[in-house]
Amino acid sequence: MKRSHLQIALYLLAVFVSGALVGAFAFRLYTVRTIEAAPPNTPEAYRRKYVGEMKGRLSLNDDQTSRLNHILDQTRARANEVKKRYKPEMDQIHEDQVQDIRAMLSVSQATEYDKYLHERELEQKAKDAAAVAAQKR
Repeated sequence: MKRSHLQIALYLLAVFVSGALVGAFAFRLYTVRTIEAAPPNTPEAYRRKYVGEMKGRLSLNDDQTSRLNHILDQTRARANEVKKRYKPEMDQIHEDQVQDIRAMLSVSQATEYDKYLHERELEQKAKDAAAVAAQKR
């Protein structure tokens, strides 16, 4: 049984179209942009970004940039002074909370609560160490 030229042309067109569709799908599949990890959100990284944006948007000269950095240094120093003043009070508030919670717990619950606090302390130390390491980069 002979096939007509029209049928052969339609089959060839169908094969070509299906090949193009598979190729387009494969191209889309393999060229999707990958997600890049954001840089660590450290104070130094934020400051570099902020100073860069200010230089770009405001067209700051070198003298203005150094003055901006000086202002930022002063601001950081003042903020650290405030933190030093309120930190002991905040630590006392936290200690009062821990004591109040312990007072309402049974002996077995208090033991488990102490384990929980120790785990949280270790997690915080690890987080602080990671932050210090990120700042050194």
